[in-house]
Amino acid sequence: MDVPEALYLPDGDGFTATALTIGPWDAAHQHAGPPAALLLRAAEQASGIDGGQTVRLAYDILGPVPVGPVQVRTSVLRPGRRVELVEAALSAGNDRPLMRLSAWRMRSRGDAAPATPLTHPAPAGPEESRPERAAFFTTEVAYHRALEWRFAAGTFNGPGPAIAWTRPECALVAGETMTPLQHLLVMTDAASGISATLDWTRATFANVDLSVALHRPPRGEWLGMDAATVHGGTGAAQCNALLFDADGPIGRSSQSLFVEPR
Repeated sequence: MDVPEALYLPDGDGFTATALTIGPWDAAHQHAGPPAALLLRAAEQASGIDGGQTVRLAYDILGPVPVGPVQVRTSVLRPGRRVELVEAALSAGNDRPLMRLSAWRMRSRGDAAPATPLTHPAPAGPEESRPERAAFFTTEVAYHRALEWRFAAGTFNGPGPAIAWTRPECALVAGETMTPLQHLLVMTDAASGISATLDWTRATFANVDLSVALHRPPRGEWLGMDAATVHGGTGAAQCNALLFDADGPIGRSSQSLFVEPR
């Protein structure tokens, strides 16, 4: 089986998505995790704060992102030496944005208030957790092979909340090492997948947004999330996750899901 080395290949002034970006609903469309990471990469490159930290990422998913050529453009909406707001938008073949990121970035400093002690949410580390692959993807090579998945609680292939660790199995962009924050974005959009409460063959529950709030940057090879999905009974649901690395919690994510029968 031929597995690409990266989620994206540089292509002129844009990128070409590989099969590792394929999502669970349609083999022609990307999972939202990889383009979320690609937009984060662009926002950090456009930043004017050297060595800064990204503390809030708000994504709007405006349409399906095709598996193929994509372009990214950025703008700094609120420049500053200590705090800035950067916007990045992804399109495919025209100027219509398919996914948009608004990212707040701040200066990093080591002489501020000490870190708040927090209890680690994972009942087991990655080495003690159960390896698993998602069974609901329709192609052998797709998003589920971009990361190694290990479950400390719950499962990809059954209903209910779940706690999972991941580490990268590929690069985000060919020729580059995936950073911990890029890894976090590739992973976090799958929170609603690992905590699904509906049958994948009978319902769709795609998210229209993704919000990530971080009190510190992620670090290390293994990152994880403790995710749960709640349905409102009216065709909408919310997925929330506590995000962590080996040292403890790093922030939270939320997703709004549009639910309907297949």
